[in-house]
Amino acid sequence: MKVKTINRSEEECTRSRAQDVQKVHRNLDPALHPFEKAKEYTRALNAAKMDRVFAKPFIAALTHDDGITCLARNPRRLNCLLSGSADGDIRLWDVPARRCLRRMTGHTGAVKGVSVTSDGEAAVSCSTDCTVKLWKVPFAPFDGGPIQEEGEAVLEFSGKHAFRCIDHHWERAQFATAGAAVEVWDHERAEPVQTFTWGSDTITSVRFNPAEPDVFATAGSDRGIALYDLRSNTPLRKLVMQTRCNAIAWNPMEAFNFTVANEDCNLYTYDMRRLASASCVHQDFVSAVMDLDYSPTGREFVAGSYDRTVRIFPFNGGHSREVYHTKRMQRVFAVRFSGDASYVFSGSDDMNVRVWKANASEQLGTLLPRERKKQQYNNALLERHKHLPEVARIVRHRHLPAPVYKAAKLRRVQQDSERRKTQHRIAHSAPGSVKIKAARKKKVVAEVE
Repeated sequence: MKVKTINRSEEECTRSRAQDVQKVHRNLDPALHPFEKAKEYTRALNAAKMDRVFAKPFIAALTHDDGITCLARNPRRLNCLLSGSADGDIRLWDVPARRCLRRMTGHTGAVKGVSVTSDGEAAVSCSTDCTVKLWKVPFAPFDGGPIQEEGEAVLEFSGKHAFRCIDHHWERAQFATAGAAVEVWDHERAEPVQTFTWGSDTITSVRFNPAEPDVFATAGSDRGIALYDLRSNTPLRKLVMQTRCNAIAWNPMEAFNFTVANEDCNLYTYDMRRLASASCVHQDFVSAVMDLDYSPTGREFVAGSYDRTVRIFPFNGGHSREVYHTKRMQRVFAVRFSGDASYVFSGSDDMNVRVWKANASEQLGTLLPRERKKQQYNNALLERHKHLPEVARIVRHRHLPAPVYKAAKLRRVQQDSERRKTQHRIAHSAPGSVKIKAARKKKVVAEVE
């Protein structure tokens, strides 16, 4: 005769301290748990509600004396952020300590662009005073020691026109400036070593490709997006859109893809090999998009708009997953992701650089093992039940400022009206006479090679 017995060690089942968690034995046989799906659904619903309850993304505000025009992060140091303002002042911030490490004064006009070298030891800035300055970037002391308040430029480069943007090469001691033309400068030369022009209008943005450093893209006021190669000394391709692009950013993990911030309230992601059609159209803003920056993971990007909001988009999603705003925040002109993809920085013309969490409800600090497992379980529940209407409604809902909400509602009415008008035109026309252009191709005017 066989006899089954339960044998448990007293040492394993006895708590050594009163604070220890009592071990619980469970039988995971599905036949004994008929309400497992209902329980999981309730837990997913509670997880979605708790995620919204603890969504407090705003962390801190770093104050300037004038409106913020540009931001740059150090690729080598997580705690380093550079910000330029309209009064010509550049400040280096120690983000964890929320203090200014150095004020870099020297520009007499508004600072339009800041970029840090790949080794993180220096930075270049351009201004409307027709000068480019090279600065040394000090390292932030972790012990809270003395810091140098004022800093002077190491080198100065003089141009013939106002500069609108600057970006440093990822490998060599070179940088590119945008203005009346695209000029490539060397740290050892007082004059530009290369000049590129395609059209006669002002270039507003220039960005080097992180994977192929000799390739860079520009956006101009002539509504064009142009690709250049330093090795060929000639432009490669150009795309003309219906409205102007204000900023451009490359996906750091996908070498061929880049995203542009457009004046028509949308962002467009393109593959540089197929410029005739956008890979994705990102929408939700109700005013012109001023700046954007990709996360180091390449899975999402942050964008700031003239409508005084900051949104985070998935790299392949049409709608934003998060929107940030405050009562005092004005028009956002610069945004950046942190080097570890955990934080977002935004600069607006109300003289503040704001620090946000990339995940609004994320708990800061070190998590205990139980807390980490609980968070992972809740995330898995939300991922499994995200298609259910009640869970999706709670996860998707965001409070918006009244002007943004009303403008978005008006845009939806206009789009619905345009859609019905097109359907009526098709219904009352000869078959095939009305051709519908896809949204990804609608804004493309021409492609020039």
